[in-house]
Order: sequence, then structure tokens, then C-alpha cells
Amino acid sequence: MNKIYASPDTALDGLLKDGMFISAGGFGLCGIPELLIDAIV
Repeated sequence: MNKIYASPDTALDGLLKDGMFISAGGFGLCGIPELLIDAIV
């Protein structure tokens, strides 16, 4: 399984459903997944 994707949209393709809870960890401002959050929104 390849866990490296070209873009956040590619990584999320087919995974998101209405009513889901999503948890994304990070460490301060240097560890938050900004592009992933933007893609989810």
C-alpha cells in the first residue's frame, strides 16, 4: 500500500462521507495539516 499521495484531494478521494468525525493531530503550528484541512473543508 502506497501512503504517499500527489495531493490532499487524491488522498481523500472516496473516503469522505457525511456525518464523519475526523481527527488530525499536530504539534503547534508546525505540525498541523493545513492542506488536508483545506481539502476537507
